[in-house]
Amino acid sequence: MIARDLRVSVRSVQRWRQTWDEDGPRALRSQGPASLPRLNEKQFAQLEAGLAKGPAAHGWEDQRWTLARIKTVIGRRFHLTYTIQGVRKLLVRNGWSCQIPARRAMERDDDAVAGWVKEVWPCAEDSRRPVEPGSSSRTKPDSP
Repeated sequence: MIARDLRVSVRSVQRWRQTWDEDGPRALRSQGPASLPRLNEKQFAQLEAGLAKGPAAHGWEDQRWTLARIKTVIGRRFHLTYTIQGVRKLLVRNGWSCQIPARRAMERDDDAVAGWVKEVWPCAEDSRRPVEPGSSSRTKPDSP
């Protein structure tokens, strides 16, 4: 019953029970990840130094670091294959977090943005359906 509910083998439940009986509940606590990170501290420091140079130093035209780009840098530099989620976990594990740019993009055109806000945005707001009482059904009109 327990094995089926947890979707594990009966043998796993038996091992857990034996561990519990011998060493108590603390013995069943997580021991951490099953494998060590593939980049060691020295390699991660080299990766950080490479990221500090910016994406342009690695061949990208804009100044955005994405997980996919960092994955590519790791592959080129250390000949290791990471998944996108693995790169995110690696960065979070080492104290990195998602950041919002401190400055606006160099390519930003403030005049174009202001024109869009004045001309396009009002049309987008007006295109919404009017809010009025009625039926929740689109096919049946409100009954009298």
